[in-house]
Amino acid sequence: MSETILIRGARILGGAAQDVLISGGTVTEIGTGLEAPGATVVEAAGHILLPGLVDLHTHLREPGREDSETVLTGTRAAAAGGYTAVHAMANTFPVADTAGVVEQVWRLGKESGYCDVQPVGAVTVGLEGKQLAELGAMADSAAQVRVFSDDGKCVDDAVIMRRALEYVKAFDGVVAQHAQEPRLTEGAQMNEGTVSGELGLTGWPAVAEESVIARDVLLAAHVGSRVHICHLSTAGSVEIVRWAKSKGWDVTAEVTPHHLLLTDELVRSYNPVYKVNPPLRTEADVMALREALADGTIDCVATDHAPHPHEDKDCEWAAAAMGMVGLETALSVVQHTMVDTGLLDWAGVADRMSARPAAIGRLAGHGRPVATGEPANLVLLDPAYRGVVNPAGFASRSRNTPYEGRELPGRVVATFLRGRATVMDGKLT
Repeated sequence: MSETILIRGARILGGAAQDVLISGGTVTEIGTGLEAPGATVVEAAGHILLPGLVDLHTHLREPGREDSETVLTGTRAAAAGGYTAVHAMANTFPVADTAGVVEQVWRLGKESGYCDVQPVGAVTVGLEGKQLAELGAMADSAAQVRVFSDDGKCVDDAVIMRRALEYVKAFDGVVAQHAQEPRLTEGAQMNEGTVSGELGLTGWPAVAEESVIARDVLLAAHVGSRVHICHLSTAGSVEIVRWAKSKGWDVTAEVTPHHLLLTDELVRSYNPVYKVNPPLRTEADVMALREALADGTIDCVATDHAPHPHEDKDCEWAAAAMGMVGLETALSVVQHTMVDTGLLDWAGVADRMSARPAAIGRLAGHGRPVATGEPANLVLLDPAYRGVVNPAGFASRSRNTPYEGRELPGRVVATFLRGRATVMDGKLT
């Protein structure tokens, strides 16, 4: 690829067709009938041009679980899905609870080159919930960590959570909470409700999520700090976040693509691909989450991309690992659930999948508007495309997608990271 790229006839945020000229990693000109001798021309008639997507919640598994994913394969999957930046969660082996580990992940991201990798630091040492990790050292490291989470586990001790919220104020950090009261979810296998009762599976009640969110928004308000709610999944959680925001408290929340589409009825198949934490909820929850994303109560879509090797999913339900891959299908699911239903327009998608997650993560250079002088972090999407999901073609090392065989709309045609194509014609470069 040459350094100069001319995208012809793209609909920026779904608007009228325009040409976009990229040079030196920056958007240099937007207009109609643009010419650029020697430039690589991308014909984009009918395609949507959005700012590069930003994921606040990705599991890249490296170091320690390279059989599931590596920083290289995970960032390739991210680029294929239209992402130019991802936040890598801390539940690795060793845990990313020191400056040394977060810097290792950050450097691996630099080497991979497919998207920017912003490490998330653990809140507590070893994710054990007993002692604060080196929050300040991680913030001051080369990785410049601003998001801290024990995701996979809840920071269930109120005193530890309060201290973490107080500590991160010093460097404008945020604590991202995996809201799961552990005693209420011991042995839980799926959402607690009608289906779990019929199947005889131990339930994961909505109140186990909602009670922790309620506590944490109160704690954040008390200490004047920022709290972010990971993978919010219930209608009750939506109401608590809506109430907290009405108070003016600094509370943000994310929803996953799978919680916008799938319900606990799928568990009747006993297919472990549907086993996830938090679990798939009811149709009423799904509809509440869509409405909350549309009205801004939920700030952003985050994939919770959770790759697992074949043997960890191809087993009986009770023994299967929780989680599903999501980077390569997220934009399609959001188009299907939010755009094609009229709940969001493409400008709304850019806000929820790029601008807001970048702002929450304090990620400079990403989530910027598609405008002259801005970094050329961009994704070009063909919204008219319809295709059946086939995980055999995934860039991720893992294949545990709940959408296999399902027809979804939209296809990422090209992804640009600071003006360099990471995906072109739907293929990784």
